[in-house]
Amino acid sequence: MPRVVTAFIFLLAAAMAPALAQTTRAVPQSRGDVMLSYAPIVKRVAPAVVNVYASRVEQRQRNPLFDDPLFRQFFGGGGEPQGRVAQSLGSGVIVDASGLVVTNHHVIEGMTDVKVSLADKREFEAEIVLSDQRTDLAVLRIKGGSKFPVLELGDSDALEVGDFALAVGNPFGVGQTVTQGIVSALARTQIGISDFGFFIQTDAAINPGNSGGALVDLNGRLVGINSAIYSKSGGSMGIGFAIPVNMVKVVVATAKGGGKLVKRPWLGATLQSVTHEIAESLGLERSTGALVTEVLPKSPAQEAGLKSGDIVESIDGVAVDDPEALGYRLATRPLGGVASLGVLRGGKSLITPLTLMSAPETPSRDELKLSGNSPFSGATAVNISPAVTEEMGGVAADKGVVITDVAAGSIAANVGVQKGDVILAVNDAKIANTAELKQAAGGTKSLWKLTINRGGQVITSVLRG
Repeated sequence: MPRVVTAFIFLLAAAMAPALAQTTRAVPQSRGDVMLSYAPIVKRVAPAVVNVYASRVEQRQRNPLFDDPLFRQFFGGGGEPQGRVAQSLGSGVIVDASGLVVTNHHVIEGMTDVKVSLADKREFEAEIVLSDQRTDLAVLRIKGGSKFPVLELGDSDALEVGDFALAVGNPFGVGQTVTQGIVSALARTQIGISDFGFFIQTDAAINPGNSGGALVDLNGRLVGINSAIYSKSGGSMGIGFAIPVNMVKVVVATAKGGGKLVKRPWLGATLQSVTHEIAESLGLERSTGALVTEVLPKSPAQEAGLKSGDIVESIDGVAVDDPEALGYRLATRPLGGVASLGVLRGGKSLITPLTLMSAPETPSRDELKLSGNSPFSGATAVNISPAVTEEMGGVAADKGVVITDVAAGSIAANVGVQKGDVILAVNDAKIANTAELKQAAGGTKSLWKLTINRGGQVITSVLRG
C-alpha cells in the first residue's frame, strides 16, 4: 500500500508541474525551505527606514502680573511659565537619494521641529515639504548629506491575499525592528483613518511608533506605508493597516515637482454606497459599486454623462466596491488623461470616458488668517470653491467662507471654532467671502453673534466681547 500511495503522489506532482511553473508564488517544499531567512531582505531594506522625531513648543497663556514691574521686582522672572514641549515619534522611508522621506501626516502634524535618525545612527534635521491630511501622508527633506539609501517602490496592485510581508519601523521608540506576517486583506475601506480609505491589511505586528514605517514584499520593495492598527490594548492584535504604495507615488511625485498641495482628478459628483436594500430595490444580485446621487454642473461627471441613479461599477476595467474604492482609483490616476467608467444604468451596462482634471479654484481662496480680539482670532479661512471642497474632503456648503485651520490654544480654539465650519453670518451680517469676514471680525465689540454651518447643521452662538 505505501508504494501505491508514493506512486500516486509522484504522478500527481508530475501532472501539476506545468501549472506550478507558471506561477511566481510557492509554498515551502522542504525543511530546508522553511529554515530560510529573511535576513538578506532586511539588510537591503533597513538602511532606508528611518526614525522620525518631531516636536513643537506650546506657549502657555501669559499671566498679566509678569508685566507689572513691582511684581517682577519681588518675585523675579524665574517663575514665568515656560512653554510645554509636545513630541511625536514615528518612522519613515527614504524614497529618493537626495533625502526625500515619506512618513505619516499624523506623525508630524502641527510640529515645527523634525529630526530624522538613520539606521547607521546618523541624525539630521529635516523640513516638511508636503503634508497631506487626506491620505495621511507627508514628505520630508533631510537637510545635509547626500546619496542616501533608497527603498525601491513596488506595485501595491500586484499584491494578493496570503503574500508574505515585512513591517520595518521603530515601535515604542526602542529602535528599529522587523516583524513578519502575511497580507490579510486588500482594499479595506470604511476604516475611518483618512479620506481615501483603501488599505492593505496585514497581521505583521505593527505597534505605536511604527506609523510611517515600511511594509515590504519579499523582493524588498515598498508596498505600503504602515499607518494604523486595530487595538484594544495599544499593542498589536494582528490587525494593521498600510497605505498602498501606489497612493504614495502620487504624493511623492507632487513633492518632487515642488507642489505643496496634492492635486487629484475631480469627479464632481456625490456618491453613496449601494446597500443591500438599494441593490434589492434595483434588482441587483450584489450590493457593490458607487451610487451617483448628485452631479455638479460643469464637472467631469456631467461631461461624462453621469446621471443621478447611475451605479459606477468600474474604472479602467478595475471593479470598485464602494465610493471609497472609486475615490482611491481616481486619486491614483494621472491628471490630463481620460479614464473609462463602467456604469450600470437602468439595468444596462455602458462605458463612458471621464476627463481627468483637477477641481477649479473659482472663486480664488483669498486665504485670511484672523487675529485681534474676535472669536475667530487664530483661525484661517478661505473662500469655498470646488478645489477647496475637494482638498477638505467635502464641506457643508458650495459657496461662502470655510475655516481651514484653527491654531492650538488660540481664541478661536477656546470658543469652539472648528476646521470645516462654514461662516454664514457675524452679528447678523451675512458673510459671502473672506473680505467680508475680515471686515465683520474687525474692531472690539461687547457681544459677538456667530452663525455657523457645521456638517449641515446651523449653529448660532452669542459670546461676550
